Amino acid sequence: MSTPVDEKTIVDVHAHILLPALQQLVAEADPAGFGAQQALEVRRNGPESMTASGRMIKERWPQLTDLDRRLADMDAQGVDVQLVSPSPSHFYYFAGEELALQLAKAANQAVREFVDRAPERLNGLGLVPLHHPSLMVEALEHAVLECGLLGVEIGSFAATPDDPERSTVELSDPRLEPFWSRAGELGALVFLHPFGCSLDERLDRFYLANTVSQPAENAVALSHLIFSGVLDRHPDLKVLAAHGGGYLPTSLGRSDHAWKVRPEAHGCAAPPSSYLKRLYFDSLVHSAAELKALVAAAGPEQVLLGSDYPFDMGSDNPVRDVRDAGLSELAEAGVLAGNAAALGITPASIPARRTA
Repeated sequence: MSTPVDEKTIVDVHAHILLPALQQLVAEADPAGFGAQQALEVRRNGPESMTASGRMIKERWPQLTDLDRRLADMDAQGVDVQLVSPSPSHFYYFAGEELALQLAKAANQAVREFVDRAPERLNGLGLVPLHHPSLMVEALEHAVLECGLLGVEIGSFAATPDDPERSTVELSDPRLEPFWSRAGELGALVFLHPFGCSLDERLDRFYLANTVSQPAENAVALSHLIFSGVLDRHPDLKVLAAHGGGYLPTSLGRSDHAWKVRPEAHGCAAPPSSYLKRLYFDSLVHSAAELKALVAAAGPEQVLLGSDYPFDMGSDNPVRDVRDAGLSELAEAGVLAGNAAALGITPASIPARRTA
């Protein structure tokens, strides 16, 4: 399949790879932290979901690790280019500073090596240690300037058990200002992908740890970005939210009202709903009606094709899903291809211009 970089090149911006060597590295370097993280996942998900997820990962291991299988699946789906990112299970937001930076750089390099095996079909995103804000710029520059990736993937929050004054790093945290600034300067894409939820055991059955937590975490994280004025201070910032931005894009009436009547909710310059035009969202909402509503709320230029390949909560037919949504011809073309082209999401074989 040819991949000219134009408005007809179909680009999937939400696809993952698994990095077994990275997991081995962290498990050997910090067995206590890794074990605690695994135990937290058991508490958050519950035994039934953990069993089902383990079976799913085993079944889909080839898609997560084998390039030939990935390319064959892309051909079957009608996808020309994938923007691949590490599985969010690789965030490892418990690692200490030295290890966290080592893990981020190892992930960046591993993604680079993976996409280099099919540079006409793939490009990639790296990682940054959200739980150590002072290290994020260094990891971002490594991903973009040294590894030539298009940006980085981050979670919706990070726990900070070693900081008695802050229980979490939220996306509104002032310590992230240098990161947002540098990402804007570099034109780097920041892919917001939640992993885990602070509601923990309240979601430990019925797979609520995914079906409820992912859209809820997106809504919380994006609200932190909007209400804190991050998007006002960094107008060049490019943020792409997974899972259609979760509950936020079509439920901002209450936020707009709070912005009008509550002084503590007036940290952004304009009503919160107006910032949807400044954010990007993938199309993975699992509903034609919800995709139409997302496009209507954010605008047809702000939504891009996303599959969450190859996980079972993704879509095996993402292009068909978009085409079945009944969008206008122009909006459909934008979601499938044109918006990615306008955002500069290209195959790795055609590197985007970077500013050192």
